[in-house]
Amino acid sequence: MLLVVSVTLARGGRVLLADPAIMATPPGSRYMLEGNGGFLHAVLGSMFIVGPATILSMVLAVSTATYLQSDYSSQRFSESVNMFLNVLWGTPPIVYGVFVLTIIIALGAQTSLFFGIIAIAIFQYPIMTRYTDEALRAAPDTVRESTYGLGATRFESACMTVRAAAPGVIAGLIMGFARGIGDAATVLFTTGRSTRMPGGLFDAATTLPVLIFDQAMSFNPEVRSHAYAASFVLTIVVLGLIFISKILAGRYARYTPGGWDRWHRHHLPPKTSQ
Repeated sequence: MLLVVSVTLARGGRVLLADPAIMATPPGSRYMLEGNGGFLHAVLGSMFIVGPATILSMVLAVSTATYLQSDYSSQRFSESVNMFLNVLWGTPPIVYGVFVLTIIIALGAQTSLFFGIIAIAIFQYPIMTRYTDEALRAAPDTVRESTYGLGATRFESACMTVRAAAPGVIAGLIMGFARGIGDAATVLFTTGRSTRMPGGLFDAATTLPVLIFDQAMSFNPEVRSHAYAASFVLTIVVLGLIFISKILAGRYARYTPGGWDRWHRHHLPPKTSQ
């Protein structure tokens, strides 16, 4: 891991230090051939695709994980659904891309941001659902018992349980976003490989992973150098998201039942005897 990250940061960092404007500059008319301009279109494409997909997938994941709890589903049904979710998690991402491509062909449509959002949301769904399900199962039973003792409905109890499981839910949200923004196979067939700025929901676009894939095979050294710069940006984003997930999970754990004690033990020095 250290070798992969070090080489990527070293080679991509040199390119960005020499020309930092390429990350915020639209591509030129012959960008893929001559490297004129920058890859702002890929940065925006990644954000416009993965952002809405993560929100959509998170809503479905939290709803599914909540329904799989004992208040709503039997243990047998929950175990069966989790088995299918594990299979979906292990499915190669390119399968999701081909699946959505089949839908595109059946509808007679074209590759676009919209279908990229659908493909990434399907790809993220099992990841976020499993994270959320495990977090809800790990939530203290006292939360449900207390809410029911106060006369709360099943829905109100579920809301409080999700709040108690916030650290795991947030970790699943951010990890799903990180997996989505770093995936190329899922969007390769669904968003197109445009070298233009994203213009609308049903326009073709590209993402950073797809841009890296195309540029790394170029005969032009300047274009290949942009691939290293885009790899640098993507690596920093993914590492930053993982780091942020750890910080947020720790902060939210302080406000969940039993979480303050865990945070206290890990972050404060032990008491000394007088």
